[in-house]
Amino acid sequence: MRPLLLLTNDDGIFAPMLGALADRLAALGDVLVVAPERPRSAASHAITLHKPVRAKEIAPGRWSLSGTPADCVYVGVLRLAPRPPAIVVSGPNDGYNLGSDVYYSGTVAGAVEGALRGLRGVALSVAPRAKDVATALDLATAIVATALTQLPPGEVVNVNLPGAGETRYAWTTLGKRRYQDDVTERQDPYGRPYYWIGGGSIGHDDVPGSDCNAIADGLASLTALAIDWNHPARRDGFAIDGYAPA
Repeated sequence: MRPLLLLTNDDGIFAPMLGALADRLAALGDVLVVAPERPRSAASHAITLHKPVRAKEIAPGRWSLSGTPADCVYVGVLRLAPRPPAIVVSGPNDGYNLGSDVYYSGTVAGAVEGALRGLRGVALSVAPRAKDVATALDLATAIVATALTQLPPGEVVNVNLPGAGETRYAWTTLGKRRYQDDVTERQDPYGRPYYWIGGGSIGHDDVPGSDCNAIADGLASLTALAIDWNHPARRDGFAIDGYAPA
């Protein structure tokens, strides 16, 4: 039986690169698309607990969901998939997810949700306003094909593609991307204040071997992400004064 590939994103069900990637992935197996009904960038790993989510099949095997990327994988795996998926592919995101972006990214969260459910996870991001989307998606498809056989279940690879015709790649670590932190106060038509959060990227730290450096050098970046956040080494030297550990 052909493997089932579950595809989601955080740019919404009608994002052009989503359909283009789904068409390519059909050569690797059966493709089920479950994506948010609208853009949900920076949704991180939020799931919807206090209101219903609704799914609509807009074409055979293509579902929109009124929720986050993590919701899409959750519902896709447990309700919409006809059998357990072999892999969760999240993206392609229109814009990079580098360094600390992974904590905020809905794209990365979709892949992580798959890994938390014992599946392989691949998060894909492409340069904003990429000049050569086709070559980037061809490389993305090759990465997914490799992940199907070489990536252990429960693990995630975060992929960033320069979108300029480059086919070389590097294994990287998470770098340090810098942003202009900003909270702008504005007023609505009634004179009530509201806030607009976030500023644009202002570069990155020069960290050899990092995803930021690879992209700056024009290479595709592949970063293996650990799902286990435990930090056993930190226990050493952390003694609470006046209290004894068990």
